[in-house]
Amino acid sequence: MNFQLAWVFLAGLAGGAVNSIAGGGTLLTFPALLGIGIPSIVANATNTVALSPGALSSMWGYRNQLDGTGRWIRGLTIPSILGGLLGALLLLRTGSERFDQIVPWLVLGATALFMAQRPMMVWLKGHRPDPTAEEPAAPTPGMIGYQFLVSVYGGYFGAGIGILMLAALGFMGFTHIHRMNGLKNYLAVGINATASLTFIVKGVVDWPIALATMAGAIAGGYAGSRLAQRVPQQRVRQAISVIGLAAGVWLLIGRSR
Repeated sequence: MNFQLAWVFLAGLAGGAVNSIAGGGTLLTFPALLGIGIPSIVANATNTVALSPGALSSMWGYRNQLDGTGRWIRGLTIPSILGGLLGALLLLRTGSERFDQIVPWLVLGATALFMAQRPMMVWLKGHRPDPTAEEPAAPTPGMIGYQFLVSVYGGYFGAGIGILMLAALGFMGFTHIHRMNGLKNYLAVGINATASLTFIVKGVVDWPIALATMAGAIAGGYAGSRLAQRVPQQRVRQAISVIGLAAGVWLLIGRSR
């Protein structure tokens, strides 16, 4: 157990640091939990709980960017909470054997989303509306439905929800990246908190592992924020992509035996 706690603390440390620098920490922490033999559903639930404080601190850092977005917050909060709840409940009803079969594809899919984040943001900047135009005052019914679906995925697994939300906000006409990040972080807190509470109530969280991972993620997030301007983000992103792909392939091979 001491080795396991030390291992997940280090994984949390790395995950928290890369979340501060480039995002994608789940692609490090979740495979690390699987690697020490934690059942996949418990590992997923534990990972969600462990990384939730990081989402909260990210939202706090962008709190000033939420000024003037009250109608968006009111329109998207309930779909985010309901979607996160439904996703978490779907996870718990999936069954361990079935989820084991899905896990490799979730990791590979999340890695693909992570790899697409940079080119997606470049594309959005090149195709965004006139920067002098007013940003949308409130979400459309289509955006509300989309946010609900993203939240279901977020409650079920969660890695990559940030790029899905940023892309939608860009398509809706937002042009201010910091305001987009503020909304994305706020909504992510609702999704993660709802899923975490569901997992806690259902008793599927491995608390020693969760607390050790959480401690590492908090320390890593602090260290990463101080190193963010010294480490080339592109190198970090490349390393995370390689690790995510390797973890997905490893899980795929392991589950096929």
